[in-house]
Amino acid sequence: MGSVEDDRSARQFRFCIDRGGTFTDVYAEVPGEPGWRFVKLLSVDPGNYDDAPREGIRRILEEVTGEKIPRSKKLPTEKLDWIRMGTTVATNALLERRGERTALCVTKGFRDLLRIGNQARPKIFDLTVAVPSTLYEEVIEVDERIQLALTGSRSPIDGKHKTVKGLSGEYVEVVKPLDEESLKPNLQALLDKGIQSLAVVFLHSYTYPVHEQDVERIAKGMGFKQVSISSALIPMVRAVPRGLTATVDAYLTPVIKEYLSGFLSGFDEGLDKVSVSFMQSDGGLTPESRFSGHKAILSGPAGGVVGYARTTHDLETKQPIIGFDMGGTSTDVSRYAGSYEQVLETQTAGVIIQAPQLDINTVAAGGGSKLKFQAGVFKVGPESVSAHPGPVCYRKGGQLAVTDANLLLGRVIPQYFPYIFGPTENEPLDVEATRAAFQELATSINVHRREQDPTSEDMSVEAIALGFLDVANEAMCRPIRQLTEMKGYETSKHALACFGGAGPQHACAIARALGMREVVVHRYCGILSAYGMGLADVVEEAQEPFTAVYGPDAMKEVMKRASALTEEVKKQLRIQKFKDNDISTELLLNLRYEGTDTAMMISAPLDGGNDYAKEFVRQFRREYGFELQRKAILISDVRIRGTAVTNILRPVVLDKAVGEPEAESTLHKVFFGTGWHDTPIFMLEKLGYDHSIAGPAIIMNGNSTIVVEPDCKAFVTKYGNVRIEVGTSTGQTVDTKADVIQLSIFNNRFMGIAEQMGRTLQRTSISTNIKERLDFSCALFGPDGGLVANAPHVPVHLGAMSSTVRWQLEYWGSNLKEGDVLVTNHPAAGGSHLPDITVITPVFKDKQLIFFVASRGHHAEIGGVTPGSMPPFSKAIWEEGAAIKAFKLVENGEFQEDGIRKILEAETIDTEGENKDGKARVVPGTRRVEDNLSDLKAQVAANQRGIVLIEELIAQYNLEVVQAYMHHVQANAEAAVREMLREMAKVAGKQSSSAKHGDHVVVEAEDYMDDGSIIHLKLDINVKEGSAHFDFDGTSPEVYSNWNAPEAVTAAAIIYCLRCLVDVDIPLNQGCLAPVTINIPKGSFLSPSDKAAVVGGNVLTSQRVTDVVLNAFKACACSQGCMNNLTFGDSSFGYYETIGGGSGAGPTWHGTSGVQCHMTNTRMTDPEIFEQRYPVLLHRFGLREGSGGAGRFKGGDGIVREIEFRRPVTVSILSERRVHAPRGLAGGEDGARGQNLLFKADGRCVYLGGKNSVHVEAGERIKIMTPGGGGYGPSDSK
Repeated sequence: MGSVEDDRSARQFRFCIDRGGTFTDVYAEVPGEPGWRFVKLLSVDPGNYDDAPREGIRRILEEVTGEKIPRSKKLPTEKLDWIRMGTTVATNALLERRGERTALCVTKGFRDLLRIGNQARPKIFDLTVAVPSTLYEEVIEVDERIQLALTGSRSPIDGKHKTVKGLSGEYVEVVKPLDEESLKPNLQALLDKGIQSLAVVFLHSYTYPVHEQDVERIAKGMGFKQVSISSALIPMVRAVPRGLTATVDAYLTPVIKEYLSGFLSGFDEGLDKVSVSFMQSDGGLTPESRFSGHKAILSGPAGGVVGYARTTHDLETKQPIIGFDMGGTSTDVSRYAGSYEQVLETQTAGVIIQAPQLDINTVAAGGGSKLKFQAGVFKVGPESVSAHPGPVCYRKGGQLAVTDANLLLGRVIPQYFPYIFGPTENEPLDVEATRAAFQELATSINVHRREQDPTSEDMSVEAIALGFLDVANEAMCRPIRQLTEMKGYETSKHALACFGGAGPQHACAIARALGMREVVVHRYCGILSAYGMGLADVVEEAQEPFTAVYGPDAMKEVMKRASALTEEVKKQLRIQKFKDNDISTELLLNLRYEGTDTAMMISAPLDGGNDYAKEFVRQFRREYGFELQRKAILISDVRIRGTAVTNILRPVVLDKAVGEPEAESTLHKVFFGTGWHDTPIFMLEKLGYDHSIAGPAIIMNGNSTIVVEPDCKAFVTKYGNVRIEVGTSTGQTVDTKADVIQLSIFNNRFMGIAEQMGRTLQRTSISTNIKERLDFSCALFGPDGGLVANAPHVPVHLGAMSSTVRWQLEYWGSNLKEGDVLVTNHPAAGGSHLPDITVITPVFKDKQLIFFVASRGHHAEIGGVTPGSMPPFSKAIWEEGAAIKAFKLVENGEFQEDGIRKILEAETIDTEGENKDGKARVVPGTRRVEDNLSDLKAQVAANQRGIVLIEELIAQYNLEVVQAYMHHVQANAEAAVREMLREMAKVAGKQSSSAKHGDHVVVEAEDYMDDGSIIHLKLDINVKEGSAHFDFDGTSPEVYSNWNAPEAVTAAAIIYCLRCLVDVDIPLNQGCLAPVTINIPKGSFLSPSDKAAVVGGNVLTSQRVTDVVLNAFKACACSQGCMNNLTFGDSSFGYYETIGGGSGAGPTWHGTSGVQCHMTNTRMTDPEIFEQRYPVLLHRFGLREGSGGAGRFKGGDGIVREIEFRRPVTVSILSERRVHAPRGLAGGEDGARGQNLLFKADGRCVYLGGKNSVHVEAGERIKIMTPGGGGYGPSDSK
């Protein structure tokens, strides 16, 4: 490999292979030929060959040598120099869940840790709460335990436990050594069941891996074929992603090894003299012996990134590049600006993988994406028609897809596409079938349009097909905007490097939509992932944790560790026969600000110095727009990346063109925005360097079609690539009239703005609550305060924020002006509870108010009678913290720090209560004002991000169009809800409990809070109008406690339920509430006075209202009905979390266990971060088996969470469903009630009830058992 010469002169065949899920591409450089050979074949074709990559090599060897090589013989290797391959074998096995039978070995008390994960549900409006299946089928809990020494401790607290210094520099205590003898029978039981692959994750093994290493030694000695220990794969803090990575590795590595063994077994005994390597997810090559499952997920796509990066940057353009790889089912986008951009954590097929990987964003839009007209808008994907039956044009009875739209519009030309379709697989693509299918769809679309507007003219099938392409293009633009703008880069200042089978058909349109002016289509665009294998370097990495404050002393230790890691990396590369002068190494440090969890892997400074902190601050400021000046910079990990440069493939320079380019045909027609155009067709292989072609034109590059749109011009470069200069004109205009195509595009754009606001807030905040638990929401509102779009964040925030914006609009009136930013949290001002602070920015154009943006975040400390600002016994609003009805946080562009600091820190005098000494109680203000200020600034920054994006949208379309579509998307959502209400009324009308009155169907439902307070609902659905009246008359009065809920919370619960019940993907906006009227009796605990305590209304009552509404619709059984709010702290810190439980079963589904339900979707802090930052020891975090209600469909189980406190703190629990159980439905049984227990130091077990606040001493524990979900339907036994 690399510098090894051996018998190189005789070994001149070089193969680059991309084995995809459907096709395998084999690129070869052969002796005596200036060009190259290429073979594309099916990845699986058992009737003709055993292995596609080997078959491709065989065919090329036969072609070039003229020697027949029977498939029954092993391939000769004497002429082979090297083979490089990327493969989707691992990815496909993960997607299809076809990996090795695997067991999980985990610390006792955490058998369900990876199943629960971060407890968030993937889709917040999905009542079925569908979650990915686990990769392991058995679990062994091992009675071992490591705990971190308390901050500053260097010896055991009680003298009982051995204390050692971990790899990270942290001191740990070995609380329970590994019991090898009790482990062995459990391992043997797995082997007896046929399970031979084991994943191991123990808490804190990132710094103390000894126990995991012991298990690996024992298991391998007993006969396990694969043992994946988390500490060896990715020695980084956070047990959940590290454990999931270990399970992925254990699940996939045997599959990869089996495939590689089969591939390599087909060569003769000389294979050891051939360099064989495989592409990893990080863009580097590795030998077969080191190719493992967790690093193989992006093996194929990584080749494409390397391909465009090495052949485009500097050679074809000086601009940074966006890679755009459009395939059959999805599109991958990435960025390159001189170095590969990597991430350490991604999610694939519902599984988190923690490993260095190229930063590749995938969107479910490709040539096979399904086209639908649904709820009055065009939809593209995410479903795919797949290869079989495929698009309509494949002649297999398929469904309309993006490929059909391109075919109809003349962008795919049948005579240049393989004749492989039809019963005998020898017919071309079927244009007529595609046209007929579009004509049928056009009929239903035009009927809908005339129903909405009788004056509408019918859309042609061409206009409809082009509309679907516009929608698909917008879906593919969205991840590109996120990839660039969220990192502080301007999208328009990039070139688009386009490859993949379908990409060149869309390149000009994508670039124009993003404001880009340059597209590069590689000459090997259809096989660039294969070609990229030959351009990649061999990479080895070594990493270890290191926890320290950045500074001179820490850097000395870093350099010491780096030296050892460098030698380890070089050793591995030397084994692969590289010499030291071929090897380069790079030191990277994983840095973060103190108190945050956003670490950045920092390469060597650009100026060549050694100041990693300076480089970290530079990158942080570019990405987030600010720096945290009073925060120390912490080192988390040290990594060495070793690269062995191979320099194998070289670009081929073309001869300069002579004469004008000659078209193959000038008669072809292509449909663009202005209609059909005569479009010449050119063959790329007949074009020369410096040829230029004005659009419209088509350039055929093998099976790939390059569409050069009008107002664009293509140039053939000296390397044979096609560079396109993109014009600004589209020939299309958008007016203010509602259009079914533009509805989908604007829905995407509005949603994308809210999502980017959310990412900005998450990344710029410093609190655990916002940054890690994601307890925040961002949204966009019209000038009337009506919700236009929100990102899928926390449901209880989303529906309620419109009330807040409208209250502020009415309050400030004409006193709002440009440069103002408002802040509020008061429930009387449309708020939910005081910890949820809303920051609202009005936006003006020419002194006219044009829209609002707002962000709401839960601040973990806002004052009040208990740390964490979630007092379980508050009776009045002033006991719960700082209350802000209206304040200008920013005025005339200046942040009012003194004013907001004074409000937040102000003490409140409780005029209605007294202390034991007879004096009025003083309720403190916030205990963490600096954190509040930092997060408020982050909210302002998030709003500003939304403003910039909206202004860009206005610049693209104009204000009138944008504001018109704000109303159109709301009207579209309204229509969808009205249709749902009509359908639900038909179902409800058949129930014995319903009453019919003409066009009205009336149902009633009620439930109880644990104190007996009643929520009563009378639901009146007007079938004719598709409207509903929610009447809460009969609900109990305001309670002398804190689960009173402002009216906005009830509105939020209703809008959430309606959105869940709409069986199509529509955005949640104000239109969802347009068909609805709500009556809430004033003075009830759903409409309390402005003096009432409300901290529990947002987190408890909102869940009960949701249960009542869904019960009225008979949609599903009750979920856990609670957020299980736990806070603890003292004068120096506060911590807050909400704990998941069981979701309710439904008519066709079981409930889901251990998940956040309905009105919340916040994440759980990782156990290792939890114990690292706070004085706690987590003894158990698992499912509460049997707590879900029985039934034909079983309710989900709750969670058991047991925490030991390692120093005295105040602990508060605010919970529900401890008295009244979550109800089953249709004969299903109730879920189990929750319990909260305190284990005292003297051995007593004390029941805390649902709401309590206690002082605990060191060593005492709290055990929270959350409710299960209700069952649905009678169980079989009944």
